[in-house]
Amino acid sequence: MTVAAIDSTACVASAAKIGRDVAIGPYCVVGPHVSLGDGCRLVAHVHLTGHTSIGPRTVIHPFASLGSPPQSVKYRGGPTRLVIGADCDIRENVTMSTGTEDDRGVTEVGDRCFFMVGSHVAHDCKVGDEVTFANNVVLAGHVSVGDHVVFGGQAAVRQYVRIGEGAMIVGLSGVRADLIPFGCAHGPLANLVGLNVVGLRRRGVARAEIRRLRQAYQVLFFGAGAFRERVEAVASEFSDHPIVARVVDFIRAGGARPLTMTAARHGAGETVDADAMS
Repeated sequence: MTVAAIDSTACVASAAKIGRDVAIGPYCVVGPHVSLGDGCRLVAHVHLTGHTSIGPRTVIHPFASLGSPPQSVKYRGGPTRLVIGADCDIRENVTMSTGTEDDRGVTEVGDRCFFMVGSHVAHDCKVGDEVTFANNVVLAGHVSVGDHVVFGGQAAVRQYVRIGEGAMIVGLSGVRADLIPFGCAHGPLANLVGLNVVGLRRRGVARAEIRRLRQAYQVLFFGAGAFRERVEAVASEFSDHPIVARVVDFIRAGGARPLTMTAARHGAGETVDADAMS
């Protein structure tokens, strides 16, 4: 078994759990309730505290601070957690908080995620696998992000918002309502501006499937009648299409926030509660 390589200037609590082949660079701080998976690398000046678990082979760059108490006035000092998956790349000045007692008590990040400089994951968020945060992207508390989502630089997401899998948020956008899977959002008060076709192609989705998804999108957001009626029409017409089914399931599930709609159908910057549309 290969032991960890710990720089002499690092401060590592004796109770911390350190996996095999871990490298901890100069001036890093690792708290007593931190767990580092095999092959993790802390480059330098990394601060890990709280009840924090880091998956294997994740690399954390200078001045990242992970596992600090949540920035919430409701936090009561409980042993809430931060869990980060395997093979993540966490760049300089990234911050992530533990959860709060009033939610699930844990902030979760999946595998193979890329967090660029200055991005932030707030308390009680759940981030899926292979998600990319460009520089200075910020999530408020209780946000849910599906797999394969891409955030452009300086995008921000309001608390309790759901971002569906495969979505794209353009840089400088402010997302204040749920965004459908494979959707693309843009604007300071973000609107739905189309589908993330580039992302679908990169994941190897066939052209025929993308074409069917586009057809369903047109019916959902530009068809006649009440929105709930269009949802059911799409569910029936495209019942054999698994990608469309994931969009429909996301809409039906609902959440604490309304649904981001298109500016062309509704006023610029407007969001519409699917249950209230008529």
